[in-house]
Amino acid sequence: RDRGRHGEKLIRQLEKAWKDAGASSTARQAVSLPSRSGVYIEFLGAPGFDLLTKSLESRGDGIRLLNVRSLSGENGQGPSLDRALVFVPPNKEGVFLRKLRAYVAESTQTGKPKNQPLVASINDIQLAVLESFWQDDKALIPNQTSTWCEIWLSSSDPEAESRFRDLAVQLQFSCDAGSLRFPERTVVLADVKREQLISLVESSDDVAEIRLAKETAQFFMELPNRDQAEWVKDLLGRISVMSDTHVSVCVLDTGTNNKHPLLEALLADADCHSYDADWGTHDHDGHGTLMAGTAAFGDLLAQVQGTHGIEFVHCLESVKILPPQPGKNEKKLWGYVTTQAVSRAEIQAPNRQRILCMAVSAKAERDRGRPTSWSAQIDSISSGYSDDQQRLFIIAAGNINDPNEWIQYPDSNFTNAVHDPAQAWNAVTVGAYTTKTRLTDPDISGYQAVAPADGLSPFSTTSVTWEPRWPVKPDIVLEGGNVLKGPDGTASSHDDLSLLSTFYRPNQHYFGLFDATSAAAAQAACLAAQIQAAYPQAWPETVRGLLIHSAQWTDAMKRQFLTSGSKGDYARLMRICGYGVPNFARALECGSNYLTLIAQEEIQPFELIASRPRSKDMHIFEMPFPQDLLLGLGEMEVTLRVTLSYFVEPGPGEVGWKDRYRYPSHALRFDVNSPGEPLAVFEGRINPAFREEDEDSVATSAGSDRWTIGANGRKLGSIHSDMWVGTAAEISTCNLIGVYPVIGWWRERYHLGRCNRQARFSLIVSLHTPSQTIDIYTPVATKIGITIPT
Repeated sequence: RDRGRHGEKLIRQLEKAWKDAGASSTARQAVSLPSRSGVYIEFLGAPGFDLLTKSLESRGDGIRLLNVRSLSGENGQGPSLDRALVFVPPNKEGVFLRKLRAYVAESTQTGKPKNQPLVASINDIQLAVLESFWQDDKALIPNQTSTWCEIWLSSSDPEAESRFRDLAVQLQFSCDAGSLRFPERTVVLADVKREQLISLVESSDDVAEIRLAKETAQFFMELPNRDQAEWVKDLLGRISVMSDTHVSVCVLDTGTNNKHPLLEALLADADCHSYDADWGTHDHDGHGTLMAGTAAFGDLLAQVQGTHGIEFVHCLESVKILPPQPGKNEKKLWGYVTTQAVSRAEIQAPNRQRILCMAVSAKAERDRGRPTSWSAQIDSISSGYSDDQQRLFIIAAGNINDPNEWIQYPDSNFTNAVHDPAQAWNAVTVGAYTTKTRLTDPDISGYQAVAPADGLSPFSTTSVTWEPRWPVKPDIVLEGGNVLKGPDGTASSHDDLSLLSTFYRPNQHYFGLFDATSAAAAQAACLAAQIQAAYPQAWPETVRGLLIHSAQWTDAMKRQFLTSGSKGDYARLMRICGYGVPNFARALECGSNYLTLIAQEEIQPFELIASRPRSKDMHIFEMPFPQDLLLGLGEMEVTLRVTLSYFVEPGPGEVGWKDRYRYPSHALRFDVNSPGEPLAVFEGRINPAFREEDEDSVATSAGSDRWTIGANGRKLGSIHSDMWVGTAAEISTCNLIGVYPVIGWWRERYHLGRCNRQARFSLIVSLHTPSQTIDIYTPVATKIGITIPT
């Protein structure tokens, strides 16, 4: 920057913005319109460079940073541009003017311009306009037709909401009676036109953000079918389908109506199957078509309301495993039915990378996590026990459907256990959480949503009552909808709190309501398919690992179920919400300040020497962390996360189940070296650990207290994930990760001839720094030979 020219330009722009704001305020007062006292200023960064937003706020002066947006170039191409909206109270305009003038005229002791980091990062300053507040696509800003919008106020103080509602009366627009409060935010729903929004930001000192309110499923369900057809037509116009995709989601359910317009291009007749040919492949119930629509689109409600194009990178398959007449299949061996269903799809298209998705389950309270023939067969199919072909199963955890139990939320979630076969070790078991709390139906005045926003869904089952030996289930949670509680204390489901999907009879309705863990599992399958398409070389173990590795607990879940930060508290949270909600972006991409490394390896856990079995191999990985960079960051907090994913072969016969390591063929563990612990010491510490006969007596993990879940909490099942938030300096030398085996039936029942087998595993490791200005990706990519685009 030329400090003189740059600084003077910004001074002129700031003075003009202040002058224009004053003129606008005077004009409004002249016609008796309300006028704000402060000024909203927008600061723009330079394309491709970070705006130093933290220096734009000064709480002592009442200057508040309201929102920050990073906008990509035209058509999504080119470098991004940071925009920051700042509220400056009356008589405080001099704060920024003084900083700008000091930049022009004064220098630090090192000879640099004063305030250089901030001022040099600012490219332009301008008076804020309506678009400065808008957080959605600009094309969605209301025009002359009033539209429901979320108004995000900059304070959680009830006085801010009261001032806003007074303004709504003056400006003559309607508001919903409810509101949401978050730290430094209050969200109110308003039915507004464009000119009313403009008048609002010119009248109020409290507005921080404006977003389009999300329509609920009820809006679409109440439309006549001819109007639903128009929404379908619009969505079809934005869809493109990859014709040669090798990735599919195979839905095992009640069949699918693949002639639904939204499914026709994704589900071919040849990919519609049935366990029993006499049943036909049609959907006799509707559930299978709802599953298919969600497995295709994910959140169909968001897609219908959107304006963006949608590229499908996966197709659908359907296998009917339930008969048209209820009760006809009750005495079937369900593990056999599932196996035959998978075979139907694989025979038709043997070369696809297939995500198997099933929401059919049996409520069997007697199992409580114990393997059954059905869950064990899921593990067998997944592991490739009979054919060495590994497969990924996504299974719904099972639902709570009794309204009398919804009233007892969340206690009823604790006492209703995950259904068979969702206790399968190798499957991704999906529970439900919910974001749906908005009620639009005027007929339900006085009702309220049972679950809080971002909390556990009332539909979701858990593994709280299982014996501690069994795996943590569910593994993850996704949107499953909410329920209502009425003034009389009764609970019921409602359109406003449900998801939207494809109805099996489009001549009656194109859209249908969908909820519970079925909807959540279908969304997980959609996400898994997109991960598989993005990384064709990824094993099923890796796709499963990325789903869980990217998951995080919401703040609402922590408030609901964490009373302390103890390991026991986290163990209970996991049995309720799994590892949390998967993050789509983190499952698919690295960022400058978020780095993910993946290793897909084979290990031989055991060997047979002179007719005696023994443990054999362990692997030690030296991670290419940017040690010098991390050391330079010193006390900055950095998050290290490690996930180990593998499939086990089941030994479900009830022999030795008191020892948890007799059900799986083998088990693996990971450990990370302590800060500064050299390779020889680390290797010596974990080497004897995996040779122990009694794994319960092994305490190998150094510094287990550093980890969120801890060595004992994460060792259950066949996927292990944990987080360590430490200083950058500490983590810089924790770059060794060991993967080693513990006892399984391959070793203990060596007479079965599988003791010398190789086992696959996927190791996923990520580093995350809180600051986006810190680039940990580039030095690692350079070190391991990844080309960095210029």
